[in-house]
Amino acid sequence: MSKLPKLVAAALLAGAIASPALAQSKPDAKTEAKSAPRYDIGRAPTAEEIRGWDIDVRPDGQGLPEGKGTVAQGEKLFMDNCASCHGEFGEGNGRWPVLAGGKGSLTSDNPVKTVGSYWPYASTVFDYVRHAMPYGNAEAFKVDEYYALVAYVLYLNDVITDQDFELNNKNLAAIKMPNEQGFVMDDRAAAEKSFWQKDPCMKNCIAPVKITARAAAIDVTPEDKDKKSRGVE
Repeated sequence: MSKLPKLVAAALLAGAIASPALAQSKPDAKTEAKSAPRYDIGRAPTAEEIRGWDIDVRPDGQGLPEGKGTVAQGEKLFMDNCASCHGEFGEGNGRWPVLAGGKGSLTSDNPVKTVGSYWPYASTVFDYVRHAMPYGNAEAFKVDEYYALVAYVLYLNDVITDQDFELNNKNLAAIKMPNEQGFVMDDRAAAEKSFWQKDPCMKNCIAPVKITARAAAIDVTPEDKDKKSRGVE
């Protein structure tokens, strides 16, 4: 069980029984306004603790840890740890996510968003898998094992076609995903600027409603005279 609640409780109790002298030394309102509050709880993290938390990876590969793994190595890891949910070929079991397939389906009535059909960067795959998998035991694998797993997932999606391919921190960012061009930078600041108002309305802003059509007029709602023809009494 986490010790954090006990530490916080202890700190709060210590503050509650502080000496009158400390209570009288409270800074005035002007001093408080100039400085951020300090609660004297906890400590600054160590460099080692920060390294354990700061594991995100950018699309250009910055942040990738040194390591390597092959498709063949990843296949065994996948079968032992991932196939029970995602299927042996990434097809998904039950309601668990599908990882492979769906290529060309994004514009259809039933898009299948998988690693191969939807995800924009190989580094995104590595970042997510390392952060969140295996389900319920995240970050349990070694770095080399995560490279191997990602290599196998990319192989299932035909992004990698050689079982002997070795994925590593030097070549991962160079891998191009099929749907990379399906993602664009957020340009709303420019593209939607014409919709902005310098002084937006804040009161009584609803314009008068104009009725352009009625359901009965466009034959959506049957009239009462049609009841007999429909067998309705």
